Amino acid sequence: MDKIVQIGNNRFEGMSESGKKFCVEYAKRGAAACKKCKVKIDKGLLRIAKIVPNPFTDGGSEMKEWYHTDCMFESFQRARATTKKIEDAEDLEGFQELEQDDRKKILTKIHQLQESLTMKAKTKTTAKKLPAKRDSEEPIGANVNSLHISEAKRKKLDQNRADIQVSRTDESSKDNSFKEFRKLCAKLYDESAYTAKTAIVRNFFEKGTCGKGFEGDTYLWVKFLLPSVNKRIYNLQSKQLCKLFARVFGGPIYDSMVEDLEQGDVAETVAKFHEEAIKCPPTPKANLSLQQVDRYLERLSRLTREDDQAALLDEIAHSCTVNDLKMIVRLIKHDIRINAGPKHILDALNPAAYEAFHASLDLEEVVRQSLAEGFGSGVVTVGIKICTPVKPMLAEPCRSVDFAFKRFPNGMFAEVKYDGERVQLHKRGNEFFFYSRSLKPVVAHKVNHFREYIPKAFPYCDSLIIDGEILLVNTKTDEILPFGTLGVHKKAQFREAAVCFFVFDCMFYNGKSLLSEPLSKRREILTAYMSVVKHHVQLSEMEGIRSPARLKANIEDAINKGLEGLVLKDPASPYEPGKRHWLKVKKDYLQGGTMADSADLVVLGAYFGTGNKGGIMSIFLMGCYNPSTKRWVTVTKVHGGHDDATLQRLQKELQMKKISKNPNLVPSWMDVKQQLVPDFVTVDPLTSQVWEITGAEFSKAEAHTANGISIRFPRVSRIRNDKSAEDATSLEELIRLFNLSKRQVLKLDDEVGNHITRSNDELLPGETRDGNKFNTSTPEKNKKNARDRFDSAGNESCDKSPKKGKKESISPAKILTSSPSRKANSRTVKNNTEKKITFKKDESSLFTVDSSACTGEDGEKAEGVNRARRRLPECDLPRLFTGIVVETLPTDFRYYQDLSRYFIAYDGKISKKGVTHEIGTKKGTVCIDWIWESIKRRTKVDIDSYIN
Repeated sequence: MDKIVQIGNNRFEGMSESGKKFCVEYAKRGAAACKKCKVKIDKGLLRIAKIVPNPFTDGGSEMKEWYHTDCMFESFQRARATTKKIEDAEDLEGFQELEQDDRKKILTKIHQLQESLTMKAKTKTTAKKLPAKRDSEEPIGANVNSLHISEAKRKKLDQNRADIQVSRTDESSKDNSFKEFRKLCAKLYDESAYTAKTAIVRNFFEKGTCGKGFEGDTYLWVKFLLPSVNKRIYNLQSKQLCKLFARVFGGPIYDSMVEDLEQGDVAETVAKFHEEAIKCPPTPKANLSLQQVDRYLERLSRLTREDDQAALLDEIAHSCTVNDLKMIVRLIKHDIRINAGPKHILDALNPAAYEAFHASLDLEEVVRQSLAEGFGSGVVTVGIKICTPVKPMLAEPCRSVDFAFKRFPNGMFAEVKYDGERVQLHKRGNEFFFYSRSLKPVVAHKVNHFREYIPKAFPYCDSLIIDGEILLVNTKTDEILPFGTLGVHKKAQFREAAVCFFVFDCMFYNGKSLLSEPLSKRREILTAYMSVVKHHVQLSEMEGIRSPARLKANIEDAINKGLEGLVLKDPASPYEPGKRHWLKVKKDYLQGGTMADSADLVVLGAYFGTGNKGGIMSIFLMGCYNPSTKRWVTVTKVHGGHDDATLQRLQKELQMKKISKNPNLVPSWMDVKQQLVPDFVTVDPLTSQVWEITGAEFSKAEAHTANGISIRFPRVSRIRNDKSAEDATSLEELIRLFNLSKRQVLKLDDEVGNHITRSNDELLPGETRDGNKFNTSTPEKNKKNARDRFDSAGNESCDKSPKKGKKESISPAKILTSSPSRKANSRTVKNNTEKKITFKKDESSLFTVDSSACTGEDGEKAEGVNRARRRLPECDLPRLFTGIVVETLPTDFRYYQDLSRYFIAYDGKISKKGVTHEIGTKKGTVCIDWIWESIKRRTKVDIDSYIN
């Protein structure tokens, strides 16, 4: 136990049992003053204590004298040679609890101190030699090959030297000047070619400011050039920054700053008012170093109270020129306006650096290895690590069955596309870390309960990284609840529901990276070592697909059951972080986009854009008319679909009134919730423009007032100049479209492509001859057999459980190393003995596809694709337009080709004789949208709403 002595207002804590004379920590209250400079050490700031005898007691207790880090090492420079100094990180109690950047900083300070003391010793004129120092006093830069240094000490010194090679922190060096950083950013901004940007950075890192060699902190430079990587979290939005700097600059300037903020660049706004500030004028000369700015930003990230943030920003502003403060604000916003990403910056260090970073996201290690290569082209290999999130592997849109088989000609795994939130779980012992798709920590209320269930699901696991989706599941009906129900308030409305983790991939297991392993093996590891915890941790639904007809049936089944779609994966593919090498099939991708939901909505308001679109209206609030309340209600916000020229034209065409998001200025005709009040409202909704808004699907969103109906992933398909606001979709029509969309049955075209697929007699990776594939529920006996197969195949054992008998089976590794064609030629299976390959159904699963489409009831193979082509398929197309004759269809319609094809296919007729319906825009004619909506809904919609 530490001895604690209380005297007056001073609190003295005794030395810990470790016997160390120095300790380091982050200031807890901000009450203690630095022994050297007498300035209080702010709460959260790094501080070092020297443990000295307590002069106020007779009991031999000790006390701590606190110093700023810089002050402590400055005091060592003037101390006697016999004074005890910090000579190694082991001299500091609490060093291992510090953050990585702070540990590096202290190691560098130790190195600089040792170099300084060594230089002083060499310049002494006295010939008298000092006694040899102990091992702990050996300077880091000295020869570590002497016999009296232990092997452990030698390794530690080598590691320290490696740290210093990356982080040379001589703050006085011009290469560590914040001004030079601003100059480099300006050069990168002016250069448009990415290769030239890389060349500029490379030249600077090779030659430095003076052209004689770079002497700055390479890692810190790279970290500043890539502020969106390894983000510090400040929780400071643009308006909050204006509020804080208005306090710093003084005077009633907040409203003026917010008005200037409408130009879209908070850094320019702050710089403008800093230049005019009387209370806090800018400093005339730039003196900041990168290290000083880094410390400021680190302190700012630790503060949450507004008063504390304002005090620190005041301190920063007093040290900055106008341009310094502008760049610091850009760093806070994680956008330094150089239009260069990780690839362009890291290529300046090593052409292999970006790929290594892409896979590991360990920026510091990538920089270290790149420097070791000396700006060469050597291999940079950085493995994935627990606690460092891995970029998730992604999927690109797949718009047809034929396209899927062109990408995966040997077959594929079809997996349910869950409509939840992507989560990456890292487990290290009893520690758990959860990361979102954007690699940020997931909010606690969504994932905390998994700490109880993950150990049950992975009983043999010490370290783990898995990829999956979390969704809310009804524990009574097994129904997956809609997207958006994971919020803390929404979740509370569903008492009989639980958040479930659907696992679909494993990247790391018990100390071994699985990124390079094929998907079939990664999936089998999950099957073998994971135990399903119903409604809490489950395996995703997956099926092996060989034929286009089977894939077509699966797509229809998934979408008709209300699922988002399918994800298609190559069984032999590795896990490639950040790469879009999977395929995703969704309703709005299919049949030329005709399955997407759309509505004709009126422009009700607009918002200022940000970045390149700052200062102009670029986000628009769309809505429809509610006849029952005689008010206009909001449906969605949309910002995609217009090119730059159209946006510029809309600034003049749209008749808007500026209200600057003031709820008190919202007109009475508009029904909008406070969080969606726009910067502008239309002067008269009856004269406003009508736009066709298309999205993935109609969805529920309580933020909008159209009965909670909204459009997911909206985009502008076209501006409907042929329609007025009175002709736009009303709330009643929107509700009807919403209900139709939910009841809509997907039926894909019979033509699924002429692709010749492999024989059903061949196995996909991960399948066994007895039909045992990847099921969400696997008996323990099969799990044990699977684990034994991995061990017998020569793989490193991941299982801690005792091994018993082994059962012969086909290993996925063996399947992958054998040629499918050789297998097909060397094996003959009679039709009457062929086994059906099916997938078992988990009791809790919501998506299971029957395999009867591929095999007959008696187990015989279905007819081959080529033989099926010899006969005409049965026609089950709906006869929507029987008896309907139109003279012509408008060729300027966006989907004219699809429109005419489907109209004829659905029994419509184009002829000049016997015309029953006149299509056009004149009064009394039928709007073309009637035919289009009928085709999309596969049912004849009410024509009355579409008569001009």
